[in-house]
Amino acid sequence: MISISLCMIVRNEENGLGRCLDCVKDIVDEIVIVDTGSTDRTKEIAAGYGAVIYDFEWIDDFAAARNEAFSKATKEYILWLDADDTIEEIDQVRFKNLKETLSPQYQSVTMPYNLAFDSEGKVTTSLRRNRLVRRDCGFQWIGPVHEYLAVAGYTFDSDVCITHKKDKVHTDRNLRIYRGRQAKGEDFSPRDLYYFANELRDHAIYEEALEYYEKFLQTGQGWVEDNYQACLKMAECHGHLNNREEKKKALYRTLNYDIPRSEFCCRLGEEFLQDGEYQRAIYWFEQAISLPKRATLGLQDMTSTTWVPHLQLCVCYDRLGQYLKANYHNETALFYYPTHPSMLHNRKYYKDVLGESFSELFKVS
Repeated sequence: MISISLCMIVRNEENGLGRCLDCVKDIVDEIVIVDTGSTDRTKEIAAGYGAVIYDFEWIDDFAAARNEAFSKATKEYILWLDADDTIEEIDQVRFKNLKETLSPQYQSVTMPYNLAFDSEGKVTTSLRRNRLVRRDCGFQWIGPVHEYLAVAGYTFDSDVCITHKKDKVHTDRNLRIYRGRQAKGEDFSPRDLYYFANELRDHAIYEEALEYYEKFLQTGQGWVEDNYQACLKMAECHGHLNNREEKKKALYRTLNYDIPRSEFCCRLGEEFLQDGEYQRAIYWFEQAISLPKRATLGLQDMTSTTWVPHLQLCVCYDRLGQYLKANYHNETALFYYPTHPSMLHNRKYYKDVLGESFSELFKVS
């Protein structure tokens, strides 16, 4: 069985830290906490779990703080979490099994990071991250903000999920860090250009966001997943700016980096649906449904392969007057999302239009 050090950086995390540490207290062998200036009960809570606590002066550099935490670890492997992360009970069981069976040949273990959920708690957005690494490899964090762990060697893709439960209001902290670096005339790496653009987009500064997405793509050095997402996000920015044609061009630009993906198909289908070109919209929504699931470390939108394209197909067929097909796709969408209010409304509508016997016949659930 391997031994594990949990390494965290925290600041004023009294609301979520106890929940986080509760879920790992029976998994890890050591808890290392680097505090960057808490003024609440964070340190007291950490001490209650036997954590070794270190103070670190905040210098607007997340990688520096995480590397400091990693430097204090003493066990074979290092696990990193944020205070608003948790591990659900089923994943705790999986993690304990992983701890007992992991081969020492692996330098890193990736785990799905579940980021967003629907009203029923089903995962809608997820990505994989290098989450557990061998301490003797000396892997380092890179980047003052939106930092990443640079790993190499053999990697094991685990089924243990980390669940993100954000408990703080979104702030402009990261944008301020980038603005400070920008004011100093610092040269941004391709990754910085991409994440700076994301921060600008998140704060509705769309025109400048588009400028930095373009700068990022023009480097030709971005990770394919970031390239793909940059195109989708450029399309989103153009949408906010009411630039319909530029929005479509940005969507098509994703094809420079990969074959069509479900996210692309759904968004392009929405454009045709908006233009009343229902047959073309149907083609792309059907493509979204039929595409195979991708194995990637990149962001995955689960809704674009399940209920969203079916709901949009329902709309398309309804407008074409093909109510049996519309009802079928609405019921299929409800199979994935049984409590969605719009689809429940549609169910009542098609029962009236088709008669209850027809509605029951075409249920998927």
